[in-house]
Amino acid sequence: MMKKTLIAFLMLAACTPALAAESKIGYVNTERIFRDSQLAQRAQKKLEKEFAAREQDIQKQIRQARDLQASLEKDSLTMAEAERTKRERDLANLNRDIQRAQREFREDLNQRKNEEFAGIHERARKTIMDIAKREDFDLIVENAVYASPRVDITDKVLKAIER
Repeated sequence: MMKKTLIAFLMLAACTPALAAESKIGYVNTERIFRDSQLAQRAQKKLEKEFAAREQDIQKQIRQARDLQASLEKDSLTMAEAERTKRERDLANLNRDIQRAQREFREDLNQRKNEEFAGIHERARKTIMDIAKREDFDLIVENAVYASPRVDITDKVLKAIER
């Protein structure tokens, strides 16, 4: 529904030069909001801090697996068959645990990232709506193939969102 309205408005604006001249259109680069805003940077640091211990645990397990692999390769010719089989099984179990831990880590991190950035997106939308009403915009687009710097209000949104 919203796309149809946008397309109809743009077609009408293109067909009616007087309407196009009177219309006030803006563009916001949401990628920049998520990358450059202080809110996004704080959220990123919060997530890094929140997940640092888990990441360190995974790195520790990876080092253990590498050490076990190196030991197995070095000593495999001189160790008993039963011992080599036990170490190979231990290595396989450790690799499985690492893969599971990495998958769970990524899933949990993505979920938390989505939660954090949903709040930022909501605040940005409210800020955009406030700017649109205050400055009498007819249309503000978030994603565009091309937007002239003349209609880009991203810097204005970045400043307003931090207040």
